[in-house]
Amino acid sequence: MSLEKLREKAIYQNSIDTWIAACEEKQVDWYETENYKRFVSHLLKNGLSLKKFPLCIKETGGMYERGKDKTKFAETLSQLEDPNAAAYTIKLNDAAIGVIRSFQFAN
Repeated sequence: MSLEKLREKAIYQNSIDTWIAACEEKQVDWYETENYKRFVSHLLKNGLSLKKFPLCIKETGGMYERGKDKTKFAETLSQLEDPNAAAYTIKLNDAAIGVIRSFQFAN
């Protein structure tokens, strides 16, 4: 799903779903927690207003995205104490999508 399609569902999205959409656009694996933490750090460093989001693991729906379990990914993140591993609410306006797309994925 593209970031635009995600925004069509709701302009405020959680950072995990946003991360997955950004990865799908670039055709890279979203399942690495270290890369997610780098992504959140990038968003914060670039001035996006992120609000911590108490994501209920069950709310992720146990959905499989590209063959991976989103619930398991969120659960793994929730066990980390790094603030960059938290879930956040992101307003997917044009400026935010620009910052998201400027993230440099590791090779």
